[in-house]
Amino acid sequence: MTARRRLGDHTTVSLRAALDGGRPVVALVPVGSVEPHGPHLSLLTDVVISEGACERAAARLEDRGLAAVIAPAVPYGVTECAAGFAGAVSVPAEALTAYLAAVARGLLAAGCAHVCLVNNHLEPAHDQAVRAAAAAVGAGVSVACPLTRRWARTLSPEFKSGACHAGRYETSIVLAQAPDAVDDAARAALPEVPISLSEQLGKGVGTFAAMGMDRAYAGAPAAATAAEGEDLLARLAEMVVGEVVDAMAGA
Repeated sequence: MTARRRLGDHTTVSLRAALDGGRPVVALVPVGSVEPHGPHLSLLTDVVISEGACERAAARLEDRGLAAVIAPAVPYGVTECAAGFAGAVSVPAEALTAYLAAVARGLLAAGCAHVCLVNNHLEPAHDQAVRAAAAAVGAGVSVACPLTRRWARTLSPEFKSGACHAGRYETSIVLAQAPDAVDDAARAALPEVPISLSEQLGKGVGTFAAMGMDRAYAGAPAAATAAEGEDLLARLAEMVVGEVVDAMAGA
């Protein structure tokens, strides 16, 4: 594989050469949302996280004898939890499922050996829609998402607590991947909000506003560091590699 890891950096000639290069080509599709992440993080935070995981996973996949391309991100998702906040752009689950399935089929038809949908927008209905797309296509498509117990247990204490929407976990990752997408002065002044989204969703509370997240964040963004973000991105990259390798081995 050449240094061109992004699909959009290829020409048809260079992509054909990669596909014919003797190594299976894995397409990584970053999936996220357009969604409020407090007063300090970009609306595209989930996309930033997925792209960062894909970038690091691509290098690891190449070390395993695979070629990797990072497809253009899918930035829209099911974002009903953030209803009422400026910047919450939600699409119907069935539309997302159909679109992702079509993208995956297109990448497979183009010659990719495998497609992995890398999702870091953790709203349950969104995750279900992404997994439904993979199931609709069947063989050749996997999903990498830290909602599964296998990968959740490898992440930080804040992530495991569920109080991790635009908190220390996500803010650290964005500081590492795209520091210009963080309003550092705003985040340094934010108090910790100890609200567990997973617990609230388990109780049937379906929106940030109803959970008491009146500024669209939970957790401790002021405690975030870029160093922690780099460590978390490495763990997310291992998640992507694990899902791809297992799927391609028929696990």
